[in-house]
Amino acid sequence: MEPFRVHILGCGSALPTLKHFSSAQVVEVRGKCFMVDCGEGTQIQLRRSGVNFNKVIAVFITHLHGDHCFGLIGMISTFGLLGRTAPLHVYAHKNLRQMLQQQMDMFCFSLGYEVVFHEVDTSTRSIVYEDKSVTIESVPLNHRMPCCGYIFREKEGLAHIRREMIDAYGIPVSQIQNIKLGADWTTADGEKIANDRLTIPADEPRSYAYISDTAYMPSLADELKNVNLLYHEATYASDNVENARKYNHSTAAEAATVARDAGVGQLMLGHYSSRYTDETLLLHEAQEIFPNTILSDENLVVDVK
Repeated sequence: MEPFRVHILGCGSALPTLKHFSSAQVVEVRGKCFMVDCGEGTQIQLRRSGVNFNKVIAVFITHLHGDHCFGLIGMISTFGLLGRTAPLHVYAHKNLRQMLQQQMDMFCFSLGYEVVFHEVDTSTRSIVYEDKSVTIESVPLNHRMPCCGYIFREKEGLAHIRREMIDAYGIPVSQIQNIKLGADWTTADGEKIANDRLTIPADEPRSYAYISDTAYMPSLADELKNVNLLYHEATYASDNVENARKYNHSTAAEAATVARDAGVGQLMLGHYSSRYTDETLLLHEAQEIFPNTILSDENLVVDVK
């Protein structure tokens, strides 16, 4: 099974602290690296993570609050200084396009590679990226400005070859791809060997949902049914529910309720308010509703399974 993992670069909220950086992650799936959000200090954290800068092929911005995008122009500049030549694709609300272009005109006039901007309609659910192995969907959220989350889904892969059967029937290498695609095999004696004897079923596709800043949305559970791993903002504990309502954020209990109702495999909390010096309060609150909950933390790597 190919790696599908999430690298946590930052999991704090609007006010950076000595403990947490602002929001940023790298999602590594099927050999490709996608960044989600790019708060201040992301490029420092990216270096600490060990993820090769050149492997980041796209950045997905959830919304235009600074703690989710202040690090973008600095990272773009650094990529240029490192000699990047491959295009970098940026997916975000249309309002970022002009601001980003102005910053690039000021600071990155001889960049050396192309930054390709893709507008994301944060008000509708849609597939914003697709290749032969992965789709990435936007999910509308309820925040103080246009905002969306993203769902990363593997496409169904090919069956696995049973090497001992291939060897036993002397099947040539040239036919292995056809067998992976579902073909049977007929021996020189005319015996038909069914495909299910030659293969093992493909791995079950995995999925990861990144739910950024949002007020509690009961309907969100329907959008996230059965994802393997859910990252959901949990800015506050229930003792600060009034602030959650005021600023359109979620509590840890509300994040856990979404996870429970969606039937996800695992919940990961993040986007912690700076008022909490110990996030175990948030963890325990969530685990009372959804036991399989973990805390995100800088430099944590979580496998999607």
